[in-house]
Amino acid sequence: MITKEEIALNFRKLQDSICTSLEYEDGLSKFREDHWERHDGGGGITRIMEGGDLIEKGGVNFSEVFGKTPEKIMESLDYSANYFYATGISIVLHPKNPHVPIIHMNIRYFEMDDEVWWFGGGIDLTPHYIYPDDASFFHRTLKDVCDHHDPAFYPRFKTWADEYFFVKHRNETRGIGGIFFDRLNKHDGKDDLYKFVIDVGRVFIPIYVRISRIHKNKSFSERQRDWQLIRRSRYAEFNLVQDRGTKFGLESGGRIESIFMSLPPLASWKYDFNPEPDSPEYETLELLRKDIDWINERIHDRLD
Repeated sequence: MITKEEIALNFRKLQDSICTSLEYEDGLSKFREDHWERHDGGGGITRIMEGGDLIEKGGVNFSEVFGKTPEKIMESLDYSANYFYATGISIVLHPKNPHVPIIHMNIRYFEMDDEVWWFGGGIDLTPHYIYPDDASFFHRTLKDVCDHHDPAFYPRFKTWADEYFFVKHRNETRGIGGIFFDRLNKHDGKDDLYKFVIDVGRVFIPIYVRISRIHKNKSFSERQRDWQLIRRSRYAEFNLVQDRGTKFGLESGGRIESIFMSLPPLASWKYDFNPEPDSPEYETLELLRKDIDWINERIHDRLD
């Protein structure tokens, strides 16, 4: 059975390979690396890229933290244990071009001192402008990864993502969803679940490279840049108000700079902003809904 040390080592290797690929795709900027230590046990490696040709700001973080379980974590998990261990990778990329989507990926492993363990994570896409072909490719690729391990995974985890990445105070989804899962635990199945989780991590680069290459050199207007900043503000709202990963990082004594690397470099909150009817911005808002079948539906039929 795979050990937590092996899981952490392979997460670090994945961080290295993802960063190498992203630097190649950007072609201008390089990641800045910070090694940090958690006072109560463990630490991590934060890698941040800023001012790139593709990525205006992005982070690829690895963490491995352990020690006495904070009271707030026990309360949130509704479980009592003296010891906890958590390791994972978290990625958020805010692109320079509004036609390229924001992308997020997280995979993680958690255990407590009486052999309680689970995996969590997922990957989701937040386009400033929704392109149906991109959405179909994205979800089809995730379905293929899921189906390789268990055909029940994609419908279950796609629905989970729709529910999780729903901005309640805006009554809209954060983007077009993806897959999300938490507390995956199967008796005598740790190795199988680990293989699924690492495959989710490995599909990140093929997805992002394909979509970003289609759009990264497109011209964009000042209006489109303004819309990008407004959509970034929605992303920030979700991460600060609802995201459980952000809350876990704060409650476990995580490094603040690493936790908040998910926030965009710039964002805009315009009072009572409503896009013009039938505009690309309006159509994007109309598609920020749960339960869309991005693989099989004719998306534009929803706008007619």
